[in-house]
Amino acid sequence: MCKINYLSKSADDTVGFAITFAEKLKPGDVVTLWGDMGAGKTTFTRGLAWGLGIPRKCPITSPTFTLVNEYSGRLTLYHIDLYRVQATEDLETLPLREILFGDGVAVVEWPEKLGEVLPENRWDVRIKIVDENSRRIEIEQIGADEP
Repeated sequence: MCKINYLSKSADDTVGFAITFAEKLKPGDVVTLWGDMGAGKTTFTRGLAWGLGIPRKCPITSPTFTLVNEYSGRLTLYHIDLYRVQATEDLETLPLREILFGDGVAVVEWPEKLGEVLPENRWDVRIKIVDENSRRIEIEQIGADEP
């Protein structure tokens, strides 16, 4: 099992850390982002995207209303935001199983809303607000051997 702890001092620092972390990701990985509103989940995702070779000119925004954004890079990145989902039945129209168990990298904001669909093998990223600029980022690999 792999555990990483990091204290980010700024949004740019969070992006840089996520770029480096993206080097660990391989096809089929799922990254779950846990944290309060405004903790930096989308900022972290932006870093992952850039670390996966998605062009920096491509806007990486939270898919709050579309639920899923897809980006092409070294690996396809699926950015899923479940904030507005009320019940797991609302997820039935999405190709979640194909995304979560496919060949790309799936990043899920508000993963607790996945219920039973939450993969057993994943990277849990917990982002905690320390102060206005700083974030404590804790990453744990769940259900798989260390890469």
